Amino acid sequence: MPDQSNRENLQGLVSEALQEIADLVRRELALLRAELTENTRQMVFGLAMVAGAAVFAIGAVSVLIKAGVAWLATVLHSEALAALIGAGVTAAIAVGLVLYGWKRVSSTRLVPAHTMHSLQTDKQVLSTTVSK
Repeated sequence: MPDQSNRENLQGLVSEALQEIADLVRRELALLRAELTENTRQMVFGLAMVAGAAVFAIGAVSVLIKAGVAWLATVLHSEALAALIGAGVTAAIAVGLVLYGWKRVSSTRLVPAHTMHSLQTDKQVLSTTVSK
């Protein structure tokens, strides 16, 4: 009869372990969902602020470029040459900003770091628990 008792004990332990693993997976998925939602919300808010700032910046830069071209036209005595220089400088600045911005936009910012750390910790705990 001890064989039957051991078998029931083992079944109980396996059942409990499976239940614990299922609970752990549910908690990790909930953490992942919450973290991704928060990261996405922050990114959307940041992009909205950038878009709003861009609207005002475009107007300000347009006025500054126009003033710079007008001043350069008086210095060079050529409106066409001043317009070309102004357009070239503006294009160079735009290319520089695009390259800088592209480098800063990184997919690593969207990685759920807390969830990844938690999963690593869970993996270590499960490894030590199973090896005992």
